[in-house]
Amino acid sequence: MTTITNLPQERRLVTAIPGPKSTEALARRAEATSGGLGMAIPVIIERASDAILLDIDGNQIIDLGSGIGVTNVGNSASRVVDRVIEQVQAFTHTCFTVAPYMNYIEVCEILNRITPGKFKKKSLLVNSGAEAVENAIKIARYYTKRPAVVVFEHSYHGRTNLTMALTAKNMPYKDGFGPFAPEIYRVPMPYSFHWVGNKATISQDALAIVTGKIEKEIGAHNVAAILIEPIQGEGGFVVPPKGFLPGLSKFASEHGILFIADEVQTGFARTGHMFACEEEGVEPDMVITAKGIAGGLPLAAVTGRGEVMDSVHVSGLGGTYGGNPVACAAALGTLETIEAENLVERANKLGKILTDSLLGLQKKYPIIGEVRGRGLMQAIELVMPGTNEPNTAAMQKVVKYCQSQGVLVLTAGTYVNVIRFLPPIVITQELLLDAMSVLDDAFGSL
Repeated sequence: MTTITNLPQERRLVTAIPGPKSTEALARRAEATSGGLGMAIPVIIERASDAILLDIDGNQIIDLGSGIGVTNVGNSASRVVDRVIEQVQAFTHTCFTVAPYMNYIEVCEILNRITPGKFKKKSLLVNSGAEAVENAIKIARYYTKRPAVVVFEHSYHGRTNLTMALTAKNMPYKDGFGPFAPEIYRVPMPYSFHWVGNKATISQDALAIVTGKIEKEIGAHNVAAILIEPIQGEGGFVVPPKGFLPGLSKFASEHGILFIADEVQTGFARTGHMFACEEEGVEPDMVITAKGIAGGLPLAAVTGRGEVMDSVHVSGLGGTYGGNPVACAAALGTLETIEAENLVERANKLGKILTDSLLGLQKKYPIIGEVRGRGLMQAIELVMPGTNEPNTAAMQKVVKYCQSQGVLVLTAGTYVNVIRFLPPIVITQELLLDAMSVLDDAFGSL
């Protein structure tokens, strides 16, 4: 339908970063927008396709962030663009709870089919990951008639009042914004790199600690839901040890607690599975998705057991823009792309290249304390050599160097010392290796 002139998938610098046009526009940004908004790279983007961002000065920047794990299928993917244009020309809004439309139903049908679990499922569409988390908690409390929610250290679930309460890190997400919603209980996360106990038995030991706290300090009969990211995102790409998620799910099932997987950052082929829970065969009672679901348009979902999702009274769920038809069209184009281009397999293939590159850097540079993650969701944690003491200064220098050379990387971590890699899954091998060579130079420059 459309003719898209894709950008050459190559890094190219024609000015310093930021260039003169971006510098001028950023002054306007500072004057016009809230000072509370952050900025990962000081440029203004004019166009983007696949894994390249073009700024207004003509610089082509390798995107290793995907808009924080959103453009899994690449920026302006053709199937997404075609679907969106077709939908915009048909209609842009009616509100699904006023006058329903087919592509909302079709997105839900696909989610019910592809999310983990062989049981009957139903879905709800909303606008953002935080809104989906809030609705999942709302539904869990309604279904179980219990108040308490268990979350984990290093977790991130959003920036609304309830989701700030669920999120672990104070700065910058929570500081000064309280008071927060009650009946949220935080338990330890088995973060292997910083675990002080026996790492050989970390999974069993962590399960014993977590379930013990739930039973003794909260009361399992008071818990509506256990909410966890299968791989923690903003917390630093912390990967739970093998056996922890299945053990947690089993405990929840035995005590009538709903097990909720926050797959906002891990979903849609990102980790080398369609959903990260599939790595260990975990079947959550509810799965929360957003980010990679719609190729860059705002959409999120809660998918869960049919009886759970049907438990809420009519009109107890909904919202004006939830499941907007244009965003649903983008989601259909995204899901088509993942299947047609076999992006699950591609995430595994490129993930191996990324892992090998990062492990090679770790051998060269002792400030890289750990390489972790799966597929194209990986991270390095920077430390003072020979310790696990955070090295924030080195992280900042590496990121700044990469930016200056036209490579966008994102940071993360409770200890502000993690560089994370979330490239579009359609990134070429050549572009990924070019970015890794810049990263190598960045560490060498230290």
